[in-house]
Amino acid sequence: MPGHIPVLLEEVLSYLDPKPNDSVIDATLGGGGHASALLEAIAPNGRLLGIEWDARTLEETRKRLERFGSRAMLIRGSYRDLEQFAGACAFPEVSGILFDLGYSSFQIDDPDRGFSFRFDAPLDMRYDVSGDLTAADIVNTWPKEELIRIFRDYGEERASGRMVAAILQAREHVSITTTAQFAAIIASAVPERTRWGKPKIHPATQAFQALRIATNDELGNVEAVLPQAVRLLKPGGRLAVISFHSLEDRIVKNFFEASGELEVLTPKPVMAGRKELDANPRARTAKLRVAMKR
Repeated sequence: MPGHIPVLLEEVLSYLDPKPNDSVIDATLGGGGHASALLEAIAPNGRLLGIEWDARTLEETRKRLERFGSRAMLIRGSYRDLEQFAGACAFPEVSGILFDLGYSSFQIDDPDRGFSFRFDAPLDMRYDVSGDLTAADIVNTWPKEELIRIFRDYGEERASGRMVAAILQAREHVSITTTAQFAAIIASAVPERTRWGKPKIHPATQAFQALRIATNDELGNVEAVLPQAVRLLKPGGRLAVISFHSLEDRIVKNFFEASGELEVLTPKPVMAGRKELDANPRARTAKLRVAMKR
């Protein structure tokens, strides 16, 4: 699939250590880069269950993986329902499970989805476009305290109070319905002296991240699925999680350390090397943690 570069691919394969004829789950299928490599590693008879929330992405990735035939079982839905999907697709015990958290390159590069301020688009941000809650719903209806919490906790934004004040003032006069509107409002709330404190980082970057996490309940999904993943692994099976946000990484780290059923294989998160970063700058915040079921 053009433009798709799977993050930390060599490291994922090394730590998951897939063997011929294994059964594995890619719970965040995306463009299928990880899944394709896993399917090759578990040939000739190994099976992969791929889960993808975004219908558009799944349709494109299904074409890419059709060469693997029935060995690739792909299903649309949220990985929050991991055990349900695994049971329905006859994956009772598996050797490896992968989560590559956050949005995919296709979503952020799609000008209609509202994930980026690079395009003036509807303020949507839903992974599943059939879902009820959009980013615009949150911005226009949620109370002050909740909005401050979102930007402070999910965006780690020090200017959350000023940003929310600007949002509340704007929505008194007009609905905030586009990415351009939202980005302009956020930028207006950040003092000029700190607006470009980080090189080439737009002042609305962290606010967009926070709003995306809230719209899709990303942190709640991670907390809900990790115990399911452990239950699905057979003894010796491995769980690999790639995160791009410090809050996600903290949830994974704490879960791994607190679980009496897991042996942590990565005391420190594995990150991309210089060669990968040169080829794929979006990998710079990726952190891989892996644990093995005892």
